[in-house]
Amino acid sequence: MPCKRCEEDKPLDKRGWCIDCERAYDAWVRRYASDIILPALSGMFIVMFVALGVPLLGASTLVALGGVFAGAGTVFGLARLSARRRRRQFLTSSLPRAYLLEKS
Repeated sequence: MPCKRCEEDKPLDKRGWCIDCERAYDAWVRRYASDIILPALSGMFIVMFVALGVPLLGASTLVALGGVFAGAGTVFGLARLSARRRRRQFLTSSLPRAYLLEKS
């Protein structure tokens, strides 16, 4: 079965990419390490307002616990969406010139 990105017959991982494409993606995505800032800030604000603010208004501590889980879920969900978006962006980018010369 060929790789989804470079279309060579190599051993594939669970996403359908060969080891070389996965390494290239790993190096490429490191340029976007700041993508974690938005999910972390969003989760922090949810925890801050729900888990810390709502009990001050008289709600139960279970609401605060739910706010902590909601904040963690926000961080996890937004980070996964960002990773999917970057993977799609990497798929639409062109292959490096040396990679194309190697195939011919």
